[in-house]
Amino acid sequence: MDFLSIILDILLSAAFWTAVLRIATPYVLGTLGELLCERAGVLNLGIEGIMTLGAMAGWMAVYQGADLWTGVLVAASCGALLGLLHAALTVPLGLSQHVTGIGVTLLGTSLSYFVYRLVLPQASTPPTIEPFQPLALPGALAQTPLTYLAFLLVAVVAYVLYRTPVGLAVRMVGENPAAAEAQGLNVTAIRIGAVMAGSALMALAGAFLTLSAFNAFFFNMVNGRGWICIALVVFASWRPGKAMLGALLFAVFDALQLRLQQASGGVLPYQLFLMMPYLLSILALVLVARRASYPRALMIPYRKGER
Repeated sequence: MDFLSIILDILLSAAFWTAVLRIATPYVLGTLGELLCERAGVLNLGIEGIMTLGAMAGWMAVYQGADLWTGVLVAASCGALLGLLHAALTVPLGLSQHVTGIGVTLLGTSLSYFVYRLVLPQASTPPTIEPFQPLALPGALAQTPLTYLAFLLVAVVAYVLYRTPVGLAVRMVGENPAAAEAQGLNVTAIRIGAVMAGSALMALAGAFLTLSAFNAFFFNMVNGRGWICIALVVFASWRPGKAMLGALLFAVFDALQLRLQQASGGVLPYQLFLMMPYLLSILALVLVARRASYPRALMIPYRKGER
């Protein structure tokens, strides 16, 4: 069987597209969260740590006896709190968004590992929980509830951003905060709220990994997904619908490389296949980013009364 036939067989497989939706879910949630932050003018490089904390907090809550949806709520709350910390340092105080974001990533990651070891000091292998189970909806591939929720949130975020006064306010403080202030809007409060909401979505992306994709928390499980989400925001030109398409595109590349590894039979080094989704994503990003229209006040601190 030639190479093109192998790829065609993979692409026509229902199992392949089921895997694509599963792989895309944390990217959809994380990208939506980062998009909300950046639409309000705040670059949130804390996404990797927020996703890690969300993964650990949600799993730990369920491991301690909470139900799965309570675990989701705990994860989102922890993400919002880290978002509040990030926003408090970058919005009213005007500190560097790059440095603050990296600090939040280090804090979230280290705090997650510390709490895990504090609660489970003797665990040699990660304890497991009973995760969300796939639900088969009419006309859809069987997925867990968090996957359905992620794709529903794409429509919700798009509607809020482009069809509601709240979304208009968020976009305005990311484009022209002085004009927003002139209209009587509280730029600081809107930016802080957007960062908290976006960080909650990032934490849900992490919670998906421990409560749905897997059934345990282990170190380095986020594995750079947060950084991919930041790139996907640029690829999407800060639009929720395109963010979903970008997440699906990356998931297609990732799922494809896994199956090509198996089909190659070890003839080619597996590292070549691991590189493929990232190389193709970089190519897509280069082609699209040159035409992207970014929020004009992104990464620019604003203080009341300034013009």
